[in-house]
Amino acid sequence: MTLETAGIHHIAAFARNPQENVNFYAGILGLRLVKKTIDIADTPEVYHLYFGDQSGSPGSIMAFYPWPDFRPGEVGGGQVGITTFVVPPGSFDFWEKRLNSFGIIPQKSVRFQESYLQFRDHEGLHLEIVEREDGLNSEWSFDGIPTDRAIKGFGGAVLFSMKAEKTMHVLENVLGLKKVGEDVGYARFQSFGHIGNLIDVPLENKQWGHGGAGTVHHIAWRAKDFQEHEQWFQKVSEGGYVPTHNVDRRYYNAFYFQEDGHILFEIATDPPGFARDETPDALGEKLMLPEWLEPVRGKIEANLLPIEVRALDGDKR
Repeated sequence: MTLETAGIHHIAAFARNPQENVNFYAGILGLRLVKKTIDIADTPEVYHLYFGDQSGSPGSIMAFYPWPDFRPGEVGGGQVGITTFVVPPGSFDFWEKRLNSFGIIPQKSVRFQESYLQFRDHEGLHLEIVEREDGLNSEWSFDGIPTDRAIKGFGGAVLFSMKAEKTMHVLENVLGLKKVGEDVGYARFQSFGHIGNLIDVPLENKQWGHGGAGTVHHIAWRAKDFQEHEQWFQKVSEGGYVPTHNVDRRYYNAFYFQEDGHILFEIATDPPGFARDETPDALGEKLMLPEWLEPVRGKIEANLLPIEVRALDGDKR
């Protein structure tokens, strides 16, 4: 079966205080809060927040489970080690100044002849920004971030594997990415998509990390539709992995499997998207619940801390 993913669909991470989470990703990074819902499948008392471009396009979606009482995590093996955001060329000065204005001092790094601004969020999650031509500019502008400087979505990710050779095998032989080179201790793999398409893997195995706030729970890969999603389930199974049952996340269908480097992978459908239950101009404004939970909306909302998207203080001009 010839099947290749276009790249990253979304990356999901743990956090604690939901307002601080919104402050960082919407207020500082300028992503749009495209969906405010709950963790329907497991912990309905916990928000499931999605940030992205103007519509939450696949390849731009950063998802969080902010749980106020959650333990701090430790970034390490079996996780996405660094989440890479991509911005238009010529944006570095803007982002370095903006981050500095909020007391965030990024470090500069180079790999594969590309420069990166590396920093951490308020929980310690490892992030970086890279400039690239590929991918459409975001149409979402917030708090003085112009669309020609705004984050487009993911540039890719750095996978911290406990068994690097095994992880690289699944990237090539299951997901269909192509190895395009090695540099400064990393191997790089590329998908055919224009965004979320470059994955770097350190050649040296990483020591086990501990899940918790400030760490990534899983990385999701794109399936273009529901039919292809079924084909992915078959391909993953034939590859010797054990996928979970299909989960309806309302905005995409998903199944999960753990690859041999101990990173949790998900395959997620591009449709139906985040406008299935809100109009495009009102995304993220209301807590959205499935129909069967509407009768207990009051109880659910009473257990959630209030959140709002707002501009933050900072000498950004």
